[in-house]
Amino acid sequence: MQTIKLNNGVEMPQIGYGVYQVSPAECERCVADALSVGYRMIDTAQAYQNEEGVGNAWRKSGIKRDELFLVSKIWFSNYEYEQAKRSIDESLRKMQTDYLDLMLLHQPYSDRYGAYRALEEAYKEGKLRSIGVSNFYPDHYIDLCAHFDIVPAVNQIETHVFFQQRESRKYMDELGIAHMSWGPLAEGKNGFFTNETLVGIGEKYGKTAAQVALRYLLQRDIIIIPKSSKRERMEQNFDIMDFSLTSEDMEALLHLDTEHPLIMPSHHDAEITKWFMSLIKR
Repeated sequence: MQTIKLNNGVEMPQIGYGVYQVSPAECERCVADALSVGYRMIDTAQAYQNEEGVGNAWRKSGIKRDELFLVSKIWFSNYEYEQAKRSIDESLRKMQTDYLDLMLLHQPYSDRYGAYRALEEAYKEGKLRSIGVSNFYPDHYIDLCAHFDIVPAVNQIETHVFFQQRESRKYMDELGIAHMSWGPLAEGKNGFFTNETLVGIGEKYGKTAAQVALRYLLQRDIIIIPKSSKRERMEQNFDIMDFSLTSEDMEALLHLDTEHPLIMPSHHDAEITKWFMSLIKR
């Protein structure tokens, strides 16, 4: 399994299985399939409401805990320090483990300082092997790093061939924060699966457009968590280690970058912030 060494020395698999939008009822079956295919990193979140399914699947798999890399995220309604601490313990309980390999702050809203203090404390107690953030923009994580001893190990952000996050990556590299992609297949938007560049390059290697796009991210040292509820697609997404893209391929794919998000509007957008705040009121 290809890994990325995080800034605290922890080795993280570069390919994982994400369970965003996998229903609680389907999660255990999907994770069991992913583990049988060969995935050893599972990414979930408190907000997905399927942490129990992840815990049930890995427990029944027979795979040793130290052979897995389990990731979850604190939802921003739990960001107050004491509530964040309690939510970490609740995630551990639901996932049936006494530690997580990585815990992230899910959004840059609310009391992210109190929540990150809870992450640091849990890290020092051994409940978390590494800590990080998700959906944080450069100003968010630069500010966070100035106030805490532990630099986030990972920033999980929307990243795919149409939005490659080169500006954010520049600052992450400066700080030693690993780049993790959510939405690596762009949720099929923008003609992703029929894109001429992706399809054309794929024909050279006998690979699909999706496999080319995922391979591109791997070669840029980006951690990926493609999601599918179908075992066949899980296998295809995992089968990207037997070919390499040339420098010419990489250059062609670089030019697909629109430098704008395709799935989630900017977290600096007032309307998207209003929408997130409405979730708390609900």
